[in-house]
Amino acid sequence: MHFFLVFLASIVAGMMNSVAGGGTLITFPLLVWIGVDPILANTTCTVALWPGSLGAMVGFRRELGDSRRWMLLLGMPSVAGGLIGARLLLLTPTRFFASIVPWLILFATILFAAGEPITRRLAGKKSASGMAARSSWAAVIVFQFAVSIYGGYFGAGMGILMLAALGLMGLTDIHQMNGLKNFFVVCINLVAAVYFIASGRVDWTFALVMVGGAIAGGYGGAGLARKLGRRFVRRAVIVIGLAMAVSLLYRG
Repeated sequence: MHFFLVFLASIVAGMMNSVAGGGTLITFPLLVWIGVDPILANTTCTVALWPGSLGAMVGFRRELGDSRRWMLLLGMPSVAGGLIGARLLLLTPTRFFASIVPWLILFATILFAAGEPITRRLAGKKSASGMAARSSWAAVIVFQFAVSIYGGYFGAGMGILMLAALGLMGLTDIHQMNGLKNFFVVCINLVAAVYFIASGRVDWTFALVMVGGAIAGGYGGAGLARKLGRRFVRRAVIVIGLAMAVSLLYRG
């Protein structure tokens, strides 16, 4: 029954990621709810859902054509931060991480809820400036580094923080911003996934089930998600995320 539930949740996560994002807010709380160690659940989700991040980056590859400067500028902080976050996760006592899991889910859900308004605001900018002032580069690099640590540690909702940072840098093309965001997410999740695999902290049985479900959901469920509508899917993710956070708080 647990494998069936995880597979079903992964299908839903793949479907949601294809149109709205937020799939981690479905799979991670479920793994915790059915009794998987919270840290193991987090590492397993990172490894299992990484192919989806890669697919999203490939989908925006055209928008990355003239973004090499930004990729070089923020790529290394993303890799370094992701590795540090992954290391911090495995150093965190399980009992402590379990106690903050509901708050992490709540924080990520709030970020997800704020994502669309932030995206609309960034997309509506009139400025044509494509480069932030040099004095702000250091602050942006530090901010991206901090976001990457969070991404390696937990990660849900980090894309919204990255979009905000890219907007502060002066970027105005939302498609270019999404392409860059997806590239940085791939960097963070790849280095974290490799570290988790090397550390032997992945539940491969669940991970393989999730990979299959996410691919099926992303490919076959996208049509259903589009029929339901982006707004409905986003609201469903928010409601489920809040419900999971509250239920885990009550359970704790």
